[in-house]
Amino acid sequence: MRWEGRQTSSNIEDRRRLSPGVKVGGGLGIVAALVGLFLGVDINGLLGGGGGTPTEGAPRSPEEDRQAEFVSVVLADTEVTWTKLLGDRYQKPKLVLFSENVDSACGFQSKATGPFYCPADRKAYLDLSFFADLDQRFGAPGDFARAYVIAHEVGHHIQNLLGTSTQVHQRKKGLPAAEANALSVRLELQADCYSGVWAHHAHRERQLLEPGDLEEGLRAAAAIGDDRLQKMSKGTVRPESWTHGSSAQRVKWFKQGFDSGQLAACDTFRSLAE
Repeated sequence: MRWEGRQTSSNIEDRRRLSPGVKVGGGLGIVAALVGLFLGVDINGLLGGGGGTPTEGAPRSPEEDRQAEFVSVVLADTEVTWTKLLGDRYQKPKLVLFSENVDSACGFQSKATGPFYCPADRKAYLDLSFFADLDQRFGAPGDFARAYVIAHEVGHHIQNLLGTSTQVHQRKKGLPAAEANALSVRLELQADCYSGVWAHHAHRERQLLEPGDLEEGLRAAAAIGDDRLQKMSKGTVRPESWTHGSSAQRVKWFKQGFDSGQLAACDTFRSLAE
């Protein structure tokens, strides 16, 4: 990606040196990490309440600060795209950088949750160590793979602004688990599609992408499909329990957004059978 030297966002909330006084236990393990990836809503429930006075955490490394700058550049670029597409309807979200765990309006969360968006405070949350997991554990390295993560969470913010998230939560009430999960899948796939819409405009209008970047994004989408994650954690695949979609579905909808550049192309709710 051609990101260095570009505009950064003023909407980064850096909490990396602030460690909440109460830590979440370390027993969440890989299953919680896999299920929590790319959390658009609080599907895992609250991980505990954390009081206490924030204390200074470990010093930041130059590489970590470089990653933080990258996040800020990508966030700024999403702001350009979505302001153009939504006009006055677009309200820029905050993106919170944290280490280990964080207190949000959706509860006290561990980094095992993965990157997530909280509709209640309209903020996205990211522990930069997830980028190493994306590279080493999930086999999806590269700048654009990381940009896809950020753009996906911003996609959830778009859903929140447009009322889609609220509609889905209302529809899920009282439904059997499998049907509620199917709606969660549609919400996640739409966020994937919206991330593709951003990438379309970033590439066409600002030449942000380099050769091979699209492939990095598609590889990242495939790497975190529910079917692949279930095979990694349990060795079996249970489609009725999916909340984010299969690798093939995530690739399809990201690519659809990228190819079209249009929000209208991201109606993942028109057919739950797709």
